[in-house]
Amino acid sequence: MTKSIAEINEKIAKGQAVVVTAEEVIDLVKKKGVAKAAKEVDVVTTGTFGPMCSSGAYFNLGHSKPRIKVGGGHVYLNEVPAYAGLAAVDIFIGASATPDDDPRNRSHPGEFNYGGGHVIEELVAGKDIRLVITAYGTDCYPRRKVETWINLESMNEAVLFNIRNAYQNYNVAVNLGERTIYTYMGVLKPNLGNANYCSAGQLSPLLNDPLYKTIGIGTRIFLGGGTGYVAWQGTQHNPSVPRTDNGVPRRPAGTLAVIGALKEMKPQWLVGTSFVGYGTTLTVGLGVPIPILSEEILSYTAVTDQEVFAPIVDYFEAYPQRSPDVLGEVTYAQLKSGKIKVKGKEVPTASLSSYSRAVEIANTLKDWIQKGGFYLTEPVAPLPSVESGIVFKPMQDRPFEKEG
Repeated sequence: MTKSIAEINEKIAKGQAVVVTAEEVIDLVKKKGVAKAAKEVDVVTTGTFGPMCSSGAYFNLGHSKPRIKVGGGHVYLNEVPAYAGLAAVDIFIGASATPDDDPRNRSHPGEFNYGGGHVIEELVAGKDIRLVITAYGTDCYPRRKVETWINLESMNEAVLFNIRNAYQNYNVAVNLGERTIYTYMGVLKPNLGNANYCSAGQLSPLLNDPLYKTIGIGTRIFLGGGTGYVAWQGTQHNPSVPRTDNGVPRRPAGTLAVIGALKEMKPQWLVGTSFVGYGTTLTVGLGVPIPILSEEILSYTAVTDQEVFAPIVDYFEAYPQRSPDVLGEVTYAQLKSGKIKVKGKEVPTASLSSYSRAVEIANTLKDWIQKGGFYLTEPVAPLPSVESGIVFKPMQDRPFEKEG
């Protein structure tokens, strides 16, 4: 049994496409089997909603009078620095950017209450943002300073461009040390006081297409409450990790770089987020439709939390020192039960991503497709696969030679 994306799109246009979420397809396969379910189902929708630090947005501010050259100068949005090393009035703000007076240098952990992710959320919510530009001035761009208010509608282009989203599996973070530590995986209590994880598990996009058979460059997706696209493989895309017999990675593996029009998005799906003692980020809502082109593709989407294993990693010493050692593996079913066993100790678990919001994304995407408002796209190129030979490279320390 094979189908094409063109055939599925014809069914969408006629209102005849059968669409189920990655949660719903599990029971369907149990009831009817893979072969029968594959004939009936046209699309399986996925979703994830969690902090994704490698996110950001670029803007064209429009020209002031007289003109100013932002490129090479300095620019702040609500006191958060944006990158100004582009053309005259193009800027980029990263989700992890923080104001110059943030608490990073204070003796206490620091609240990090505001950063680039919060600026993006407020822009999408329609709020005015304070823009401050300082520049060195040129003959064609003579102005040296701008202080004004801007909003999303006042800008020409406003584009969400996230260079690493939708991680395919991730670590379970614990702390073997004697003190509390503050990480991008949240606050970790000493002596295995808690375990934090961050994935939607059986609903997560790349766990439903583990070998990248359908998701590729050009795939249309749900992004931030609007429509986006897969632009490239994400940074740290690492398909060459240990996998289960059905292809599911047992370590952090594939990632997506995604892009979409910020003006079409909604603040409930792009949420500025603060991590005590660590910094700021953006919590992103992302969903990918999986076209059921064959029984093989359908079988991948029927993956359950019991079949996805995540590595347990000590963030006190092993992670900072880049040790490859893991403390063991647990399934997402075990993680979602609220407790796991690590080194013989029962440890409470908590998720940094929201499964209920992931379900909402998958259902929203399902509704868009069923109503004919969202069509599938053919990837123009595949993501690098297991056969690509890509190996994730660590930084190499190469000391500078001393002069003289």
